[in-house]
Amino acid sequence: MSHPIKAEQGRPVGTFALARAPEQVASWEWCPDGLFTVGLLPALELAEQMVAVLAEHRLLVPSVLEWHWYSVGQGGVGVTTRLPLLTPSVGGAEMARRVLGCRPVAFPTAQPADILVVGHGEWLDEGGRAHQVRRLVELTVTPDELGPCAELAVFHDIWGECDFQGHPHPELHQRNAPRLATALRALDDTLRVACAPGEPTYFGRAEGYSVAPPDLIDGLGPDLTDRL
Repeated sequence: MSHPIKAEQGRPVGTFALARAPEQVASWEWCPDGLFTVGLLPALELAEQMVAVLAEHRLLVPSVLEWHWYSVGQGGVGVTTRLPLLTPSVGGAEMARRVLGCRPVAFPTAQPADILVVGHGEWLDEGGRAHQVRRLVELTVTPDELGPCAELAVFHDIWGECDFQGHPHPELHQRNAPRLATALRALDDTLRVACAPGEPTYFGRAEGYSVAPPDLIDGLGPDLTDRL
């Protein structure tokens, strides 16, 4: 649902802004066993391959990496790093060195945990006009001990059949949901593994390559605005 208000905690986006949920509307996960080795560099390589697909579909052009630090046997150390990107690339040995170069000096053995790729994406209004918004999708990669995993999450109502008030918006849905589904299938092809749906939240859940349709009562979905 588009509104003539400001989004992303006061960040203007042209003349339109999108209502954004505080939790995921839907998410999809990949753990491409055998395609990547263990460590930070493979996790960044995974992010690089996924960003290339998402950028091609105009869903994510990265600008920042964000992550927490943890120490083995200690857990999180309470430090978060935000690293602006010098180029749209998020992979490579130099990027891995930049990430590790941000290690907090008080925790010399700390390692990066989940790495969030932040950037802008493009959504289409009912008339087909394109608008840019920050964090249209969120890509997170995790340097797991068995090999990296990734999650793609969406937080806006444009991907579902109804807006957050429960009103159907078929034009907006048809402009955007197929773009997301195409990108998810392309990610499956790139990673050679099918995505798995993430955990459902108050605002929705994944079903296949889409946001699951809501249960309608008298033609309306649930009103979710009490938690916006």
